[in-house]
Amino acid sequence: MKIKVLKIALVAVAAVFAAGCCGNAENVKNTEVMKEKEPYKKKYTNADFYKDGVFQQDVAKKAFYDMFEYYGYPITPLLEKDAWYTDFGLGDFENCGMGGIFWVNDSVNGYFSHDIYLLPGQMIPEHSHVKTTFPAKMESWMVQHGSCYNFTELGEPKADADQIIPVSQLPTTISKNYVMQNIGEVIHLGKIGSWHFLKACEQGAIVHEFANYHDGAGLRFTNPKANL
Repeated sequence: MKIKVLKIALVAVAAVFAAGCCGNAENVKNTEVMKEKEPYKKKYTNADFYKDGVFQQDVAKKAFYDMFEYYGYPITPLLEKDAWYTDFGLGDFENCGMGGIFWVNDSVNGYFSHDIYLLPGQMIPEHSHVKTTFPAKMESWMVQHGSCYNFTELGEPKADADQIIPVSQLPTTISKNYVMQNIGEVIHLGKIGSWHFLKACEQGAIVHEFANYHDGAGLRFTNPKANL
């Protein structure tokens, strides 16, 4: 009887010890997970993106894939096949350009789904959408990762707008009012046909766009050198 009691006691002690060890291990793991990640930072400049004045698509892709890895954004076969990266012919990809993918662009049923990729500090050239044989595009944006400035020509200009807009785009940019847009926030285009653009903050941005059909023929830029 004494031996049986002793065995039970030893089993209980072992169980408590094991639970304590596992609990500590789990607590350490949770602590590590809870530690704040270092903010994502700019790693590439125009010196990387251009060779003899020619835009290097492969370097742009590498830069975005690095950001995707940081944010845990999945690189699917469809993204690998259909994503695109452009400097809009402006020669300043570090500050003005984007990556993106059209998940859906359905002219028959009139809907559109787009992910926008912006490296740290990168701006989409200011633009608007006009009516063609299709209605002018109405769009809304939701930030999935990072954060961005959402600029519009509507409303009162912000005093520091010129400090945020890249120098290369200042002479042609009309939109000087903005709001900061963070993860999960949805912002709608203030007026169909109005000038607007997004610019990533220092940690870059991945933004989902919802809209009606996107007709490239209706895209207009304020910068006369910009093109797709």
